Amino acid sequence: MTANDLLSEIRDANLNYLMLAQQMIRADRETAIFRLGVDGQIAELLEGLSNAQLLRLASSNMMLARFRFEDSAILGMLTHPHKDRALGHAHSAILMAGQPVEEAH
Repeated sequence: MTANDLLSEIRDANLNYLMLAQQMIRADRETAIFRLGVDGQIAELLEGLSNAQLLRLASSNMMLARFRFEDSAILGMLTHPHKDRALGHAHSAILMAGQPVEEAH
């Protein structure tokens, strides 16, 4: 994969993420805030972006989405097989809910 291919993939991922985030916020704001790990101010900013602004923001050469789990235990719960998969997902969601959200600066 060339550097240009990589940048193109990042832009595509960014655009998909931003469009999904906007859709989630418009459909159910509180759930979207929880699932995206952002605060209300960021949610409001994302919701109000025009298509041109989305494209401009997506064109960044850096990934806009980031992993929400910095704890290897959460990653392990999500990736390793469990007898009760639903319980593992519920437990990881509880742990992630206790993490601070990204705040607007």
